[in-house]
Amino acid sequence: QVQLVESGGGLVQPGGSLRLSCAASESIFRWYEIGWYRQAPGKQRELVATITSGHTTNYADSVKGRFTISRDNAKNTVYLQMNSRNPEDTAVYYCHKQYSGIWGQGTQVTVSS
Repeated sequence: QVQLVESGGGLVQPGGSLRLSCAASESIFRWYEIGWYRQAPGKQRELVATITSGHTTNYADSVKGRFTISRDNAKNTVYLQMNSRNPEDTAVYYCHKQYSGIWGQGTQVTVSS
């Protein structure tokens, strides 16, 4: 089955930008709807954004206007561009093949001065 690997996490200052990547192991990935989720310490995992195979996107209200999800099917990769970061965005970010049990291992993002 397809495997998902996230990368691009790290420490960023408030107001800064970061781009996460989710790389898939198979080209059939292009037909999948992919979601980015995040889980902050002591909180439940929550949906951040999704993108369909037709590039239709959906965002949580908390990130609308700040985050952008996109995909490059030639590279089997989905991206999450995060701008105007604030400390509440600190979490482990996961990519997920929607409607399946397939998750990546997660990448830590910390927003701090």
